[in-house]
Amino acid sequence: MTADPTAPATAAHRLSRVVENVPIARDTYRLRIEDPALARSIRPGQFVMIRPGSEGADDPLLGRPFALYDVVFDPSGTPTAIDVVYLVIGRGTRALAQRKAGERLAVWGPLGNGFGPAPDGPVIFVAGGIGQTPFLALGRWWLGQIRMSEGDDALAARSSAATLLYGVRSADLLAGVDDFRQAGIEVEVATDDGSAGHHGFVTDLLRRRLERGDRPARIIGCGPAPMLAALARLVEPYEIPCDVSIENHMACGFGVCFSCVAPIRQADGASDLRRVCVEGPIFPAQSVDWPGLCH
Repeated sequence: MTADPTAPATAAHRLSRVVENVPIARDTYRLRIEDPALARSIRPGQFVMIRPGSEGADDPLLGRPFALYDVVFDPSGTPTAIDVVYLVIGRGTRALAQRKAGERLAVWGPLGNGFGPAPDGPVIFVAGGIGQTPFLALGRWWLGQIRMSEGDDALAARSSAATLLYGVRSADLLAGVDDFRQAGIEVEVATDDGSAGHHGFVTDLLRRRLERGDRPARIIGCGPAPMLAALARLVEPYEIPCDVSIENHMACGFGVCFSCVAPIRQADGASDLRRVCVEGPIFPAQSVDWPGLCH
């Protein structure tokens, strides 16, 4: 029996060493955390909670959730560290940006549910703001460049191509574009102010592709809720499988505080609240009650 890569691994608390914490765009950093056990167990789509203060500090008290950006391997192919990418937007991320190489951070994870195996065909990732962060490791895995578990079958279906459609407010917020291109993932960008790529919404880029006949095997979105709602409306008539990774605020990360709930439609059509941290963060786009989430 092979391991199920979507099954949540057992989360654990640990103190992990910072390898580097470097700026990669305006107000945007890539944090590398040395933790072989975490690197072996985490899956694309999952996240970790990180206490952003220095070791032993109680402020900020609560951890912040960060999606897996990538897994780092040593020359023998052994997972040794993980990368997360974050935007400095508040007190917690400001504190995290001050952490230096060699310091240790309180980390809890892996949390949430990961993506499933690669679809057979091309995939399109649609990201808004800092929503590109779950897609590098996922793209590398689905393209067959990395194995995410001992259960990965080298002969399993792999995506034939991957594209990232990436929208931000302005060009100086584009983060990690070279990482995606080096992984063989096509990148097309949109900016609100027209400073790079398409002047307009990232969903415009997808609309163009669908209207000219592109039919990817799957579309995945991550970003602000209004963008994801627009994505769901756009994709629905084409009947292309579409999943979204929801970015609701979280306080605990393990389902106790109910601060991250999202309205999800059930089989009978009724909407019920589901905890993004334990029942997500990935949901089929058409299962989300978008008016309820975006109100």
